[in-house]
Amino acid sequence: MGSEGRVVRLIGVPIDYGQSRRGVDMGPSAIRYAGLQARLRGLGLEVHDCGNILVPTVEEVSENEHDQANARHLAAVVSVCQSIYESAAAHVGEGEFAIFLGGDHSISVGSIASMTQRGRIGVIWVDAHGDFNTPESTPSGNVHGMALAALLGEVSPEMSQVGYPGPKLSPAQVTMVGVRNLDQLEKVRLAQSGISVFTMTDIDEYGIAAITRQILTKLEAFDSIHVSLDMDALDPEFAAGVGTPDPGGLTYREAHLLMELLAQSGKVNSLDIVEINPILDNRNRTAELAVELAASLLGKRIMG
Repeated sequence: MGSEGRVVRLIGVPIDYGQSRRGVDMGPSAIRYAGLQARLRGLGLEVHDCGNILVPTVEEVSENEHDQANARHLAAVVSVCQSIYESAAAHVGEGEFAIFLGGDHSISVGSIASMTQRGRIGVIWVDAHGDFNTPESTPSGNVHGMALAALLGEVSPEMSQVGYPGPKLSPAQVTMVGVRNLDQLEKVRLAQSGISVFTMTDIDEYGIAAITRQILTKLEAFDSIHVSLDMDALDPEFAAGVGTPDPGGLTYREAHLLMELLAQSGKVNSLDIVEINPILDNRNRTAELAVELAASLLGKRIMG
């Protein structure tokens, strides 16, 4: 489907329950301030901002929940993800493009659950980290590091109930790109999972273009593709304003080429943008880069 005249719905999720470093709850505001609506409208898209999901502060949550050391704020994360699911069901129509503005990466449990109700989807998880821990394997207890495992039904019965009962994805539906920092037990779990994983070593060796084409071939049987973009997938030289930066990530051009090639496929219908922390940023450059990547995914070209 061409971009001209297409409807894009924005849903903000100002949540930072999923990690211990504060600030990513301001991500939706940072992305809006960076001019996302204007940038997309400049491409001929019809953009509607659905506002933010109501998310209590982490202080409110801490006062009202019995925290689990191995999965902090789990019940609160589940509640917010259910709200994301319901908001997408209410606001995103057939054929429309949905952009979910995080917030930490735990939002993908709700966003992807909502997209799976629209047909058979493939998921491209662009991230420095695996997000494939469980409460049993995690060294930190941070739920944003369990988001992908939760979508496969491996974290808790509560997480598997978001939207509708049961796992939301199978390993065959998922491809990971940009991975370069895995916890030890997570590494073992991911290797045994059946998920296709392209690390930064793979990108260095084969190039992002060849890998992206391989991913699109793998996912060609699915009706559409959801891209879950964690901005820490990029090298901190280009995206410093993230909660968990790791050196050696995607370059500016690699990230844009990934998005441009995905756009050419015509199969991407939804996007998460997560883990932007403006407190740690330099003049909102990470959010500005996120806006440019979203524009590339929705059809921006160097020529034409």
